[in-house]
Amino acid sequence: MKKSVIYVLISTLMFSSMEIALKVAGSEFNPIQLNLLRFFIGGAVLLPFAFYELHKRRRKLNLDDWKAFAFTGFACVVISMTLYQLAIVYDKPAIVAVLFSCNPVFAVIFAYFILHERIGRANLISLIISVIGLIVIVNPFNLTNPVGIILSLLSAVTFGFYSILSQSCSVKRNLDGITITCFTFIAGSFELFVLSLITNIPAVASGMKTVGWLNQFAAIPILKDVNLQNFWILFFIGVCVTGGGFAFYFLAMQESGVSIASLVFFIKPGLAPILAMIFVGEKINLPTVVGIVIILIGSVVTFIGERYKETDATMLNDKTIEESK
Repeated sequence: MKKSVIYVLISTLMFSSMEIALKVAGSEFNPIQLNLLRFFIGGAVLLPFAFYELHKRRRKLNLDDWKAFAFTGFACVVISMTLYQLAIVYDKPAIVAVLFSCNPVFAVIFAYFILHERIGRANLISLIISVIGLIVIVNPFNLTNPVGIILSLLSAVTFGFYSILSQSCSVKRNLDGITITCFTFIAGSFELFVLSLITNIPAVASGMKTVGWLNQFAAIPILKDVNLQNFWILFFIGVCVTGGGFAFYFLAMQESGVSIASLVFFIKPGLAPILAMIFVGEKINLPTVVGIVIILIGSVVTFIGERYKETDATMLNDKTIEESK
């Protein structure tokens, strides 16, 4: 449990600063290009650790493994994170952070149907409380930017699906969280690279430019503005946020399951607006403060539920040992 708490804290800090960093970098890069770069860098950073884990398990990747990575990479990098990056373009970092943080709600639902995981009472109560907190922060009765909100929610739904796909892949393929995360990033960035190359074909680019909403996807640059001037922002986004943040998130999931790992996204809505206020001057209004408090209460409920679960498991184990003597 102690390991998982450390993993959650590190991942939370990285993820809570993600929207701010991506918003800043978005002024220098095309959003799809930035998505491609950060996941390629993140995957490259994790590669030595993934090889170490494979060596330790005496495991070699096969064609079926790469098929699984192609699927998880497409769900995560190409679909979910592209929607997420576009949401940051259209909305404020703090709002995107809050909306994206509801992905555990969808992850738990997908876990129930795909992994057949039981939804515990504490988890259910925590999810309900957290959703109420998210609704208070977003204030759906006073929507000013529906495009950004829709993109954020779609990103949250698809990321919740990806989280369960990744966990299922871990069980079926006998692979650890870092290995799956690493090769998911590499496969997804390669898929996004191919799609970017296709948009640079003159006939394709011309056709896309004639459609209003597709215009920004025409002739996606790949290495434009990748220079020493932008080194530190790419380093932070690729190495710290993408590589480190996702790796620690899935390590927490591997260590303690979906419910504990999901605490990252219950704490993030409280921390991300504070960081946005400090670093980019976004204001925190009263509904946001109220929502933060509600979400933190939901997190406490999850922790209490897990503590009781661990206590019951320990008592049951001790009783089994005593009876076997």
